[in-house]
Amino acid sequence: MSKNQNQNNAGQANKPSQGSTFQDNQKSITFIVGGIFVLIILYFGYQKLYLQPRAEKAANEIFKAEEYATIDSLQNRAIEGDGSFLGFKEIADEYSNTKSANIANAYLGGLYLRQGKYNEAIDALENYSSTGSTILDPLVIGLKGDVYSELKDYKKAAGFYKEAANKSANSYTTPLFLKKLGLVYEAQNEYKQAEETYKKIKSDFPESQEAAMIDGPIGRIQAHL
Repeated sequence: MSKNQNQNNAGQANKPSQGSTFQDNQKSITFIVGGIFVLIILYFGYQKLYLQPRAEKAANEIFKAEEYATIDSLQNRAIEGDGSFLGFKEIADEYSNTKSANIANAYLGGLYLRQGKYNEAIDALENYSSTGSTILDPLVIGLKGDVYSELKDYKKAAGFYKEAANKSANSYTTPLFLKKLGLVYEAQNEYKQAEETYKKIKSDFPESQEAAMIDGPIGRIQAHL
């Protein structure tokens, strides 16, 4: 085999495939939806103490949809309802301007994304209003990045991942979206930016799950520099 062929094969081996990027996104989507679920339980446990009657009814309705959202085979029930309990879609429509409707939009965005319904996902996520949460707000912004990453609009994806990473610095969401930002840089052959992004995870969030596995991506990137 010629030297050039060897180099080409090595380059192909180091370059992240669309499949690996997709798998990273799928893992993160599951992680995000799970993160939203945990946050909502805590959020409503506190908020329910003083919600007004209309908002309280919406809060009661949303719990069944949340339960369905954790079961892959019941995601359509989470979105559309089951005939007895409302789904996120109707909660968002019927109880607009309530906290529950706002949270329902976040759920809808994540679930539509998992189903490959990208236009519906963006519409739902655009209807979400910032709550001031240091966790949920970045997650919703990052979900927009996931939508555009799946659509291979990597410039838009990068913009949302940057925004999500910078929204509120913490070891939970910031390294997650820095990792995703690095992946879209790689997809655009912007290897220097990818390297800087990955190194930031290692230096600024050394205790994070992403930092524990970042040496591999850094090495892969350096092979292109």
